[in-house]
Amino acid sequence: PCLLVLQALQKEVRAALGPGDPREVLSSVCRLRVTREDLGTLREGQWLNDEVINFYLQLVVERSRKAGYPSVHAFSTFFYTKLLSGGHTAVRRWTKGVDIFQKDLLLVPIHLTVHWALVVIDLRKKTISYYDSLGQRGTKICQTLLHYLQEESRSKGAPELAASGWTLHSLEASQIPQQRNQSDCGVFLCKYAEHLCRETAFSFSQKHMDSFRKQMVWEILHQRLL
Repeated sequence: PCLLVLQALQKEVRAALGPGDPREVLSSVCRLRVTREDLGTLREGQWLNDEVINFYLQLVVERSRKAGYPSVHAFSTFFYTKLLSGGHTAVRRWTKGVDIFQKDLLLVPIHLTVHWALVVIDLRKKTISYYDSLGQRGTKICQTLLHYLQEESRSKGAPELAASGWTLHSLEASQIPQQRNQSDCGVFLCKYAEHLCRETAFSFSQKHMDSFRKQMVWEILHQRLL
């Protein structure tokens, strides 16, 4: 039975990545849609696009609603770029209807032109951590996001958020799984987020990326994480 299930999953993934109308919507959740063309970025060697990353992080958020998981809010892949260009004013309405300070973890995908990274803000521990699969530093990014939190707190009429109580750090390359090619940064971002939001140690490496890509296709098609 296990083999039959695996074969069925593989057949479904192949069909989704196969020929067809690139504009066909293959999955949707919370006003996010993924087309056949979007899913194509999960083929081996392709860079994941915004739609796939946003969709996957939303699946992480949906899972976090279950008992036993920390509560999670995921920002859009467009959030940080907008924050950089226009400051808090430009993204003030992005949290309309959600009090981010009532969450445990905030996920901030970072688009660095030709590279993806992830910032995780732990509101319980008051930490802002930068995860980069190429081992790059993200100190300024963490500082920008701390300033955003201060502005957001002020705009919501909450008490002043003191920077002195917060710890900002970039994870060293030796501390987290690293990519060994030029195309898997988006997959690493997603898997960092998935592991951190179920509070489990990283147990993957570059060799798992191809199978992760296939698994992510299935998870997106079925709107749930395995």
